[in-house]
Amino acid sequence: MIFAVVGPSGAGKDTLIGGALRARPGLRLVRRVITRPTEAGGEDFEGVTPEEFAARKGRGEFALDWGAHGLSYGIPKAQVQGGGDVIFNGSRAALARAQVVFPDLRVIVVTAPPEVLARRLAARGRETPGDISERLDRADFDLPDGIEAATVMNDSTPEHGVARLLAALDAAAQRTTQDDPR
Repeated sequence: MIFAVVGPSGAGKDTLIGGALRARPGLRLVRRVITRPTEAGGEDFEGVTPEEFAARKGRGEFALDWGAHGLSYGIPKAQVQGGGDVIFNGSRAALARAQVVFPDLRVIVVTAPPEVLARRLAARGRETPGDISERLDRADFDLPDGIEAATVMNDSTPEHGVARLLAALDAAAQRTTQDDPR
């Protein structure tokens, strides 16, 4: 099964994904390819130049790609192939395409109240106050038509957030079993 975790900047998606990976050794992370320097920090990603990204896209290396915040993001085909469950930090803008590419996709929205988002964005020190304001303006969003998602409120400790994400992963897997009992 493939899980896409989406949500506003500062919601703690990467923190919760990391906790889920530690709690579930069989769950595999899809390491995104992003056109920003690896030294920029944050999540575990592969940083590439825009030219390298375009070349890899041209060779068909990405199962899914999208643009956001002036950057290009790619989900490598090789990382989603094979058995077992995989999880990636996705984009709500790419969900409609992701649903086509990954028919068994399960979507989980991680969110937090605006004041929590603002505090976390300021603490990471990558955005200006204007950037933070713009990100907060985009924090509320509707999913594309036909996309169902579980919501995880990450407004407490990382441990509580991870427990909520694990429960959402379990519920999504249970829904799949009920839909296709084989």
